[in-house]
Amino acid sequence: MGSMFRSEEVALVQLFLPTAAAYTCVSQLGELGLVEFRDLNASVSAFQRRFVVDVRRCEELEKTFTFLQEEVRRAGLVLPRPEGRLPAPPPRDLLRIQEETERLAQELRDVRGNQQSLRVQLHQLQLHAAVLGQGHGPQLATAHTYGASERTPLLQAPGGPHQDLRVNFVAGAVEPHKAPALERLLWRACRGFLIASFSELERPLEHPVTGEPATWMTFLISYWGEQIGQKIRKITDCFHCHVFPFLEQEEARRAALQQLQQQSQEMQEVLGETERFLSQVLGRVQQLLPPAQVQVRKMKAVYLALNQCSVSTTHKCLIAEAWCATRDLPALQEALRDSSAEEGVSAVAHRIPSRDMPPTLIRTNRFTASFQGIVDSYGVGRYQEVNPAPYTIITFPFLFAVMFGDVGHGLLMFLFALAMVLAENRPAVKAAQNEIWQTFFGGRYLLLLMGLFSVYTGFIYNECFSRASSIFPSGWSVAAMANQSGWSDAFLAQHTMLTLDPNVTGVFLGPYPFGIDPIWSLAANHLSFLNSFKMKMSVILGVVHMAFGVVLGVFNHMHFGQRHRLLLETLPELTFLLGLFGYLVFLVIYKWLHVSAASAASAPSILIHFINMFLFSHSPTNRPLYPQQEVVQAMLVVLALAMVPVLLLGTPLHLLCRHRRRRRRPTGRKEDKAGLLGLPDASVNGWGSDEEKAGGLEDEQEAELVPSEVFMHQAIHTIEFCLGCISNTASYLRLWALSLAHAQLSEVLWAMVMRIGLGLGREVGVAAVVLVPIFAAFAVMTVAILLVMEGLSAFLHALRLHWVEFQNKFYSGTGYKLSPFTFAATDD
Repeated sequence: MGSMFRSEEVALVQLFLPTAAAYTCVSQLGELGLVEFRDLNASVSAFQRRFVVDVRRCEELEKTFTFLQEEVRRAGLVLPRPEGRLPAPPPRDLLRIQEETERLAQELRDVRGNQQSLRVQLHQLQLHAAVLGQGHGPQLATAHTYGASERTPLLQAPGGPHQDLRVNFVAGAVEPHKAPALERLLWRACRGFLIASFSELERPLEHPVTGEPATWMTFLISYWGEQIGQKIRKITDCFHCHVFPFLEQEEARRAALQQLQQQSQEMQEVLGETERFLSQVLGRVQQLLPPAQVQVRKMKAVYLALNQCSVSTTHKCLIAEAWCATRDLPALQEALRDSSAEEGVSAVAHRIPSRDMPPTLIRTNRFTASFQGIVDSYGVGRYQEVNPAPYTIITFPFLFAVMFGDVGHGLLMFLFALAMVLAENRPAVKAAQNEIWQTFFGGRYLLLLMGLFSVYTGFIYNECFSRASSIFPSGWSVAAMANQSGWSDAFLAQHTMLTLDPNVTGVFLGPYPFGIDPIWSLAANHLSFLNSFKMKMSVILGVVHMAFGVVLGVFNHMHFGQRHRLLLETLPELTFLLGLFGYLVFLVIYKWLHVSAASAASAPSILIHFINMFLFSHSPTNRPLYPQQEVVQAMLVVLALAMVPVLLLGTPLHLLCRHRRRRRRPTGRKEDKAGLLGLPDASVNGWGSDEEKAGGLEDEQEAELVPSEVFMHQAIHTIEFCLGCISNTASYLRLWALSLAHAQLSEVLWAMVMRIGLGLGREVGVAAVVLVPIFAAFAVMTVAILLVMEGLSAFLHALRLHWVEFQNKFYSGTGYKLSPFTFAATDD
């Protein structure tokens, strides 16, 4: 069988890698992605392994790469993608990469530090020039004097006690939100022996760290006395104010201002040269960083894989164990031979036996990946267990479409998925980071089939945006009814609802060629007709789906050599399922084919017959469908109930008998040898289900058979299957319920939006103005409610039907995936 039907055969391979060629061999295996290494040093700490020093060097380099990447992002640049596939560099190249990277990082740190220092100096010069140019001097004569009365002279008379005091100035800048607090604190601390003037800068200055424009508040404080000056300087230091020298003479201030402007211009030129040099350094970082990151990641991955290997006693080679697909063994041998040829030695690989369950390997492509993901979300299959994914490709979109059947809605979904499929190779589509878009894009082929199947079931239901279409002529004729029933004008005036009788000749001309006749959309009992049709259809689909799941279990039993399960489990399960619910499907189809329109009024009820079947009784008012119906029903119930003890006791008794026979039979040396060697096919049968842990194992494992556990597992399986047949069959009625809900919701949306809009105006101009917003609202609600919400609901219910009702009949999902050692993620 193909790999999609069941997982590929996987073997445990032992690799002997010479020390000189071990790095090259593992690097080549990482490029191919063929093997999954097993950790042979699980008991050894990560700090005590052979290549821990090399791993640390790679991690230190990654820290430097992170710094460079942040600097590139800070500059608003983007790192280009590395061109082509870069192999893991030889170990000797690690020193070269480390030196180049550290030199670039140090150079970038120096340039960044110089740039930051120049920006701070330029900011100080601009701020000093702004303080000198604010014009605080002329305002000092009219400034408000804190703490002095209006009658007190501003300056003392000559010859007074303060004639030796002179006026001093403190000028600077402070952030605007700190200015009020600074002003209040100066007043309270200095008790009014100062004159302060605050003014906001007209033009904001660039912040030296963030680069964003920031406003500043300049101030000029005049005071008397050295003690007051000390207090003012301490307060300004506490508020982190920028304080600058302030000259008293106007001419000196103008000269200082011109000098500051000239220094600022020179500083800007130096800063421009520094930024140009910084851009050159960042350009070199952009060239070096992408390939270096890929190479160092690959090198680190190689060393981590080598740390999982053990060292031979002679320390001349490394020994590794890995899982590899059997079909990839020739490619593995060739890769090892080519990688070790340059060193003059040869790496060796050979299969070894294993008692562990191998990992599961199922190769997928773009089309099958989304369907395999649905199965793996439930659980990864056991090794070489039947894979439900090939059947899910058909059954999942179909069951979804049964609940979502509408030509218009299915066509919209199909076109959306088709657009993603046609644009799947575009780089912009692949690089999109939106999680919702990635979810839709990953399941584009699933959406494509879901939309296509919905169009098909929409034609079956004859629904397009809840409207029926007459593709073919209707099978019902009103003219024949009018001609033969004698409807008069008075009768038509009194009866608004007319009934078509199929027993009248010429009224029913034959079944509609495809799907449901459009005349049912005009019938008053439209919902009742669809209820009956879709409910019976759901039961038929459910029983067929579950029976197919039981049949797939046959392939598992045949493959694992558990042929006794065919008679002790599969046959009783099919008998129980088909004897009860398969018979219900037979009653539905038989009634469709046997009961005619003439006898439809007196047709028996299938539900009452099915209830009487379990009660071993009959109803006088419900006539049988065929002769000897009660006898057949009683035999089917007895046969189904007889299968319960077979399911419950058959497999445990068989295992116990086989276990006793093997314990009594002497074990030969040949059997011991086969058990020790573990030939490739000798251990395949060892991975049975939980209730049969010994199916195909050797004598030492047969001795571990515990009867209580076997009986307990089989009892759980029997109860789960028998009760599950009832609950699972009822669970398929969700196909009926969601299909009716989708149709009725679509009908409500049409009646409450489009029908009202179409009836508002009959003139062309009025209709054109009204229908534009009406149709826009209808389109938005159709996409949001019917496509997204209803589509998600139908998707989840179809997912539940596959996981619970279908897969649990044959699929355990207790395995684990083969995770090969590959550089594919590093290259991406």
